[in-house]
Amino acid sequence: MTTVLAPVEGAAVGLAAVPDPVFSAGMVGPGTAIDPMRGPGKAVAPIAGKIMKLHPHAYVIVGDDGKGVLVHLGIDTVQLKGEGFQLLAAEGDRVSAGQPVVAWDPAAIEAGGRSPVCPVVALDALAGAVSDVVEGDVHVGDELFQWE
Repeated sequence: MTTVLAPVEGAAVGLAAVPDPVFSAGMVGPGTAIDPMRGPGKAVAPIAGKIMKLHPHAYVIVGDDGKGVLVHLGIDTVQLKGEGFQLLAAEGDRVSAGQPVVAWDPAAIEAGGRSPVCPVVALDALAGAVSDVVEGDVHVGDELFQWE
């Protein structure tokens, strides 16, 4: 079982609340989302592993068990072409759970007309593989869900 931690502080809201049909319908995979606190902060690794993909607005970390977790910082933030994000790690780096990966400002994302909501998704997971999904307030590093 893999414990996935909250990469940002805010309110865990569930994928259905994500204003993007690909995430809200679970097409990317099961998981949850966090409506982040507004203000500058750092998004951290939700699991220990290797950073397999790293874009300023999103990253995938794959654990030693082969499970990959996607953290997407806001919706439609790919359109920002990296503006407002600062990489704190590099693709290929091994990271510990809770290690900072990207610095960003959810308030600036929202001020630019985009949702700062952050989907946290278990990639290639079967329906029902995610359990104990937390709802409500979470702090960076709190348990977010379990992945069987």
